[in-house]
Amino acid sequence: QVQFVESGGGLVQPGGSLRLSCAASGSIFRLLAMGWYRQAPGKQRELVAGITPGSSTNYADSVKGRFTISRDNAKNTLYLQMNSLKPEDTAVYYCNIKPPTRSGWGQGTQVTVSS
Repeated sequence: QVQFVESGGGLVQPGGSLRLSCAASGSIFRLLAMGWYRQAPGKQRELVAGITPGSSTNYADSVKGRFTISRDNAKNTLYLQMNSLKPEDTAVYYCNIKPPTRSGWGQGTQVTVSS
């Protein structure tokens, strides 16, 4: 069973940048399709970006051109580079496999975009 630990969130002004990291346990990370998800207060959790084992990527329309998902299989780590952040990007961000499993949800990392 693979577990994930997210980090890198924080408070940032509109237009700023953050880089999130997701550390995965186990030895099969390189074989997994992965995703970054987020949940804003009062809203359902949504998929923000996905990446295949071969590093093909896809993005939600709301973040396309601003966010970049990447992976380092040697480090068992998934990344999300977030640029040009907007207040509507405020949410708890999670990583999980794609499609997600219940056991794959970690604590997430809070991203707050506010002036």
